[in-house]
Amino acid sequence: MDAANLKTKAVIFDMDGVLVDSEPLWQKAEFEIFSSLGVQVTEELALITKTMTTKEVTEFWRSKCAWEDISDQQVADLVISRVIELIENENCQIEGIENFVKLIKNQGYKIGLATNSPYRIIPVVLKKLKLAQYFDAVSSSDSERNGKPDPSVYLTTCRKLEVEPEQCAAIEDSYSGMLAAKRAGMKVVAFTNGNTGADISIANDVINNFRHIDQWPAACSN
Repeated sequence: MDAANLKTKAVIFDMDGVLVDSEPLWQKAEFEIFSSLGVQVTEELALITKTMTTKEVTEFWRSKCAWEDISDQQVADLVISRVIELIENENCQIEGIENFVKLIKNQGYKIGLATNSPYRIIPVVLKKLKLAQYFDAVSSSDSERNGKPDPSVYLTTCRKLEVEPEQCAAIEDSYSGMLAAKRAGMKVVAFTNGNTGADISIANDVINNFRHIDQWPAACSN
């Protein structure tokens, strides 16, 4: 079906957990950097920071153990650089994502990306996946006052795509991200990647994996 005849004109992807399985890489980078500064990084506390921006994560750990002789921005840059290194060298792409992005592009949808991750990680991921040419707009919460679950990064991406939020559907793996898209006025597709414990209560549709999908979910087409 031609996307021009559908209410949904654009599909906006989250990045971490949807395009790449980067959560373990962020955990590794944050553990290495913050531990080197004297912070006792525990699994329990790390879980709290899971959906935060890098700036918010850095402020969180500094509140637990203030470091000296290095600024918060320098610490955040160290974390980001380590994540980039890991993405470039690890097999972290979500299985089937390349073909799925090409599929919906061929169906006529505009494609965007809206992430809480720092902007300079975006081109690294898209180069890794060889998908840069398929994305019409990308946005990072770096440029927003607040990250997800605030809807700002989604609203910015809609403006770049020149579509209304009601004409967009977001693919998200976290409840925080789904909430951000919902608050923006968009439809939401939950990507579980086989996680049966994921909270998908506010999603319009669900994709468990990208490997065997040959069309965009009907529930988010109009």
